[in-house]
Amino acid sequence: MPAGGSAALGGRGRHGRVTSAVRDAPEGWPAPALAPAPTRLGAGAVGFTDGGCGATVFVANSGSGTLSAYDAQLERLLGDSTVGSGPTGLSSAPDGNTVFTANSRSNTVSFVDTTTRQVTATVPVGVRPFAAVPSRDGTRVLTADYGSDTAAIIDVASSRVTATVSVGALPHTIATIPNGTAYFTNHGAGTVTALGPDNRVSATIPVGTFPTGISATARGDSLYVSNTGSGNVSVIDTATNKVSAVIPAGTAPLGNAVSSEGKHLYIADSAANTLLIANTQTGTTTARIPVGAGPQGVALSPGGQRAWVTNEASDTVSVIDTTTALVRTTLPTGDQPEGITITPR
Repeated sequence: MPAGGSAALGGRGRHGRVTSAVRDAPEGWPAPALAPAPTRLGAGAVGFTDGGCGATVFVANSGSGTLSAYDAQLERLLGDSTVGSGPTGLSSAPDGNTVFTANSRSNTVSFVDTTTRQVTATVPVGVRPFAAVPSRDGTRVLTADYGSDTAAIIDVASSRVTATVSVGALPHTIATIPNGTAYFTNHGAGTVTALGPDNRVSATIPVGTFPTGISATARGDSLYVSNTGSGNVSVIDTATNKVSAVIPAGTAPLGNAVSSEGKHLYIADSAANTLLIANTQTGTTTARIPVGAGPQGVALSPGGQRAWVTNEASDTVSVIDTTTALVRTTLPTGDQPEGITITPR
């Protein structure tokens, strides 16, 4: 996915119920602690130059079967749209006109018009899709079908599946890079699968335990994989398809997003109810920001000065100023928010 993209993620629900990826996770998954409701730590005036002028934030609410939309600049709720059952991961088309939502309990992907916020197409895919991510050129959407260990390849123009490919065990989240390769985290195998534009597996890369979230730099030279069971992030060099570094990432990292220049990584630590900011060059954590309970997905505004974090167990989304490392505001969502994406305009 493009830098700052979102991830389809699972966690523990508000009353301790297990949801999404955790429901089928192997033994040993770290259990996030429930936190008090998030507080406003540093809310400032809205409408700052890079709040996300013209951009819209979409949040997938897995418990209510809806998307919540927000004005990224004004940081306010625009409204909710009904999609399929159990929406988890979602992502934006490169032109910003469509978001793609993986509906894990409907076994479908919804195409949603970002202007009307209405579903324009519903595409059947594999079992329990957790992610739906476009190729960088926007012609294809790939899904991570967690329940069938497959990826569906959807032609965007026709809204039809053109191929189904086996990937690793329990594929969870996807990142794409400019050369057409898509990378899938395999939650059940501790690996990442590289799938070429010819729909053939070109590499299987060992990472940590229970890999979940993944993001790619804008150039596509590096990938960042959250290993929820290992408490770290694997850095993959896409030129060699090998792990080049490991970054400590709290207790149970889930979603992550990398800044456009590739210097900063934003990681949701679901067990500690915090957003971590890591320096990708030194591998050190530079900030720990309290957010809501059970943080899941992370997305960055187009200019990178805002980080948005979904809090599954709080039914909220936190908006963080990345310059001050303070929470500007906390906004309501639907039930069990997981995936998040911000349109490029």
